[in-house]
Amino acid sequence: MLVVFGSLVLDRIHAPDGTVWDELGGSSTYAALAASRFTETRLISVAGTDLPESYAKILSGCVDINGLEIVEGRTFRYEARYEDNFDTRVDLVVEPNVSLEYQHRVPEEYRGSDFVYLANMDPVQQISLLGQFEHPKFVMCDTISYWINAKKDSVVDLISMVDAVIINDDEARHLTGSHSLIECAGTISGWGARHVIIKKAEHGSLLFCGEEVYPLPGFPVDGVEDPTGAGDSFAGAVMGYLDSAGSVGTDELRRACMYGNVLGSFAVGRRGLGGLINLTRADIEERVGAYRRMICLNGNYIVK
Repeated sequence: MLVVFGSLVLDRIHAPDGTVWDELGGSSTYAALAASRFTETRLISVAGTDLPESYAKILSGCVDINGLEIVEGRTFRYEARYEDNFDTRVDLVVEPNVSLEYQHRVPEEYRGSDFVYLANMDPVQQISLLGQFEHPKFVMCDTISYWINAKKDSVVDLISMVDAVIINDDEARHLTGSHSLIECAGTISGWGARHVIIKKAEHGSLLFCGEEVYPLPGFPVDGVEDPTGAGDSFAGAVMGYLDSAGSVGTDELRRACMYGNVLGSFAVGRRGLGGLINLTRADIEERVGAYRRMICLNGNYIVK
């Protein structure tokens, strides 16, 4: 059983070809929906009373939302603008609203879960939530520059408590002060995480397991409609696959990153959650097959 904790957000995204207004988003939303394509997924987050009922129905149709609390006030709002054909994103508005310093509670029936993903959120809240689980088998966390700037010490404390860290390349450099991603991963591992996954957007990912490094290319897509949530979808797929496999060995982690790259490619192909909501496991496996053929060399698959 997988638990996903993170933000639930109403997104306003300005893209080169138009604007999406107050669409359902957030780190926990994308991650949980992606994970639900592999395993039973439970969501922990908070939203305000302004969350449209239709959005709650979207979530409940895919994941267990007994850990989603609705409180008086406004839901987290995020507004951004993409420029240069999605090469640049400018954050315009970040309003945590009801999620700011909210004291999240892990439902009793969630506390024995083996797999826990702490998606992007206040690291103090991530640490508090993690302490409410009994004996999780595998915990992975994410963070972003906003929290690195505001609460770096807490981010480092969190890393000392988890099995794996997933982070994008720019934020890995920001967090560690190193330019080399190998050095970044070494520093993060030195803080306690046994595994480090560095996301590189359309260029794929790097998996670090001890001294070993496993690069995987991104899946090429014909046209991008909205990159928002692609990294969270990647992470959700990684955790969903690992939970379904029931193991966290190097081979399983490599396959999980392959599935993560594929789910990220689906996420960017539609606006908002459109690339994930109606996605089937058959759709995923078809693209995974194409991905495996793409990375095949002389009849040998890099990842089987």
